[in-house]
Amino acid sequence: MQIIEIVGLALIATVLTLVIKEQKPMFAFLLATFTGMVIFLLLLGNISNIMRVLEGLAQKSGVNMVYLKTILKIIGIAYIAEFGAQIVRDAGQESIASKVELAGKILIMAMALPIITVILETVLKLLPA
Repeated sequence: MQIIEIVGLALIATVLTLVIKEQKPMFAFLLATFTGMVIFLLLLGNISNIMRVLEGLAQKSGVNMVYLKTILKIIGIAYIAEFGAQIVRDAGQESIASKVELAGKILIMAMALPIITVILETVLKLLPA
């Protein structure tokens, strides 16, 4: 199971980080960041499979692929912003982490605006004038 590999890697990295942190805090941070990136890379195959299945479902249901791709980009922005904010928090920079999260939220809203507009236009068409 892949989760066992990920948790094992995380536990080993955590112990190493704690040992190294006392002597070389910068190396401890780099190890933690590298471990996070390795875990993300281990998950890329699963992410790819999820995207393939969602695209297949969208095609079968007749959903416009532009909407699905936009939603997938929005999800990607959310995950990347969260990942980046966590790395920055690990470095002890809470204020910068909150700015990364704010940037992610603004980018998500900007990407969602066309979908929100279409939904509102559809609702307005359904309402009697």
